[in-house]
Amino acid sequence: MFRRTFWFSTGVAAGVWATTKVNRKLRQLTPESLAATAANKALEAGHRIKDRAVGFALDVRDNMAQREEELGDALGLNAPVDPELPAPRRHTAIENRNNPKYVEGSTYRTYPYNRNEDH
Repeated sequence: MFRRTFWFSTGVAAGVWATTKVNRKLRQLTPESLAATAANKALEAGHRIKDRAVGFALDVRDNMAQREEELGDALGLNAPVDPELPAPRRHTAIENRNNPKYVEGSTYRTYPYNRNEDH
């Protein structure tokens, strides 16, 4: 009699355990649950990609600054300016000495043309 009770109890426990497992799995496979799981995984992946992209951008910025420094040293852009050299002069592409704008000492003022005044 004790054997039958033991095996009966074991069978009931196994049945309850199996039913619980099956019900949990069925709840996980509902469309709502699958959608929520997919959304959570997508958010996690997005955060991981964002973190990697930010790290990559910072690495690129650091290496870019380092390379600019190397190029500046190689081209002499970072070297001190020699005081004996004259200051750079600005030249117009086409000089028109007849235009009052280019006459030295002229007080002639030019005003930009505004296309919106005609409308």
